[in-house]
Amino acid sequence: MGVGLFSKKLGIDLGTANTLVFVPGKGVVLNEPSVVAVSLEDKRILAVGSEAKTMIGRTPGAIVAYRPMKDGVIADYKVTEAMLRYYMQKALGSWSFIKPEVLISVPAGVTSTERRAVIEAAVKAGARAAYVVKEPILAAIGAGIPIYEAKGHMIADVGGGTTDVAVISLGGIVFSTSVKCAGNRIDESIIDYVKKTFNLAIGDKTAEDVKINIGSALPLDEELSMIVKGRDLISGLPRSVEVKTNEIVKAISKELREMIKAVKDVLQETPPELASDIIDQGIIMTGGTSLLRNLPELIFRRVGVKATLAENSLYCVAKGTGIALEHLDTYKRVMIAKR
Repeated sequence: MGVGLFSKKLGIDLGTANTLVFVPGKGVVLNEPSVVAVSLEDKRILAVGSEAKTMIGRTPGAIVAYRPMKDGVIADYKVTEAMLRYYMQKALGSWSFIKPEVLISVPAGVTSTERRAVIEAAVKAGARAAYVVKEPILAAIGAGIPIYEAKGHMIADVGGGTTDVAVISLGGIVFSTSVKCAGNRIDESIIDYVKKTFNLAIGDKTAEDVKINIGSALPLDEELSMIVKGRDLISGLPRSVEVKTNEIVKAISKELREMIKAVKDVLQETPPELASDIIDQGIIMTGGTSLLRNLPELIFRRVGVKATLAENSLYCVAKGTGIALEHLDTYKRVMIAKR
């Protein structure tokens, strides 16, 4: 078993907003923003992850902090490779001389070219073997759904860049859709709302805070409120305003409608036998944005099927990568590999 000791395995949930690294037996060892800070002059990578995120919106002209993953797929190949290398080395720590086996999640809607790009980036970044598996399958495995049953399970994975909705049965995706409308788009609509309503410019980070602290998918009787600081668009000076939950509900309603539509589209394409399973089981929700207050309730009201949050919904995909890695043979047929 000498060699077993030296084959390290890493599961990577490569998301638009965050990247999580899962080590079998240890759990999630790393959860950092998918952000890279690059110097414009010599294209050097200055910082990755949390360190780079603090630079967003605060960088001098010669440094750009940007997200190499756009809508869940690689927008910038070189930077993604550097980001993967950084995360792999950080996760391996003192073991970083070992080439790990890596399993990476990709959105259900990616093309085969995009999948290959992820695999190549991982191999170039130092993986011994790389596998990619579609996100809804990993989310389902991580949420503890027995995906190999002859039963229909519906999963709605609402992340930063994409909302993936899929019906899974017998280990495969029967029907799925992926819309580029998720957490980031909600943040953007909050920025727009504050701009139009209060003539105030706020940054991404502030918008995200608003969403997390007072956001909701349905109006609340007891509204929450929050003081938001930004730059007055007329005087150009700093100013703060108070924002309440129900204004945010209105501001993000278009995005919420798009997510609901994705769920409806998948249900409308689902064969009747599986549809009846889904009515029994309900819709399982995973991903960071599924934590938005009352989102499961909104889905239930609009779609008529009960929606429940998976345990640790933020970590489901990462956990799924870990479980699939430990049972590579079982899950062989849902992955695409490169050695």
